[in-house]
Amino acid sequence: MNYLLILLSCLFSLCTFAYPSHWWGPTELNEPAPKWEVLPEQGEMGKTLILSKRNELGVLSNFASTPFLFKNKHYASLEGFWQAMKYPEGINDNRYGADLLPYTRGQVEQMVSFEAKKAGSLASKLMKKHGIKWVSFDGEKMIYRDPSKGKHYQLIRAAMKEKLLQNPSVKKNIIEHR
Repeated sequence: MNYLLILLSCLFSLCTFAYPSHWWGPTELNEPAPKWEVLPEQGEMGKTLILSKRNELGVLSNFASTPFLFKNKHYASLEGFWQAMKYPEGINDNRYGADLLPYTRGQVEQMVSFEAKKAGSLASKLMKKHGIKWVSFDGEKMIYRDPSKGKHYQLIRAAMKEKLLQNPSVKKNIIEHR
């Protein structure tokens, strides 16, 4: 599940601010939306907010091109950060044996949107093939998508916070509508 969406849902449910009604649609479409897309009107006003690329909330998505610095390293998006953790960290990290990935970890860190997601999906296939249920960051292995909200969850939250603090367009969407 999208950790940013969880965080925003929690913030949203605690607030009584007046938010723009267009955040819940209706969306004017010139052509049918792709099957994967969740449109703003699929949310429920006051309960569920969809981070749609079809309005200004798109910058809050992990897919958005919102560069940030985290632990002295630059990332092009939260999605690139997230998916890069599936990639080996240097020459001593041989988690996939002789199986090679088409990108380096550094390349994935600079990806956004579906490009980063696709790179991560390729690594996920190797994770499954090799029975690997962990990712790494700064040389530390951690359970991927740990249901107990462990190290991976805390790392994603910390990166989200940096993204919010370092991108004026992201911060504006949270603060402007108070």
